[in-house]
Amino acid sequence: MKSQDEMLEEWCRTLLKAFELEDVPLDIDEILSLAGVAAHSVVRPAAPLTTFIAGYAAGMASGSGQATDAVSMRAAMDVARSLAKDYAAEPNGIPGE
Repeated sequence: MKSQDEMLEEWCRTLLKAFELEDVPLDIDEILSLAGVAAHSVVRPAAPLTTFIAGYAAGMASGSGQATDAVSMRAAMDVARSLAKDYAAEPNGIPGE
């Protein structure tokens, strides 16, 4: 029987291949960590939404030539992580309000 980590790695390889992104580096632990921050700082359903939006933002930045794939992903994940942490620290939930 496969472990959860093996299944996640296999699933991610399958998705990357289906989208012809086999060469894109993927840090599963970092993505899951971001999801955890969002889930605990905002609400649980924020986890997949946060990772999707961060990935989309990274793809847009990389695709437009603003930065490399790695730099785009790191920047998007850093922004999302920071916003989620700030969200939890604000009395109204929304940073700056």
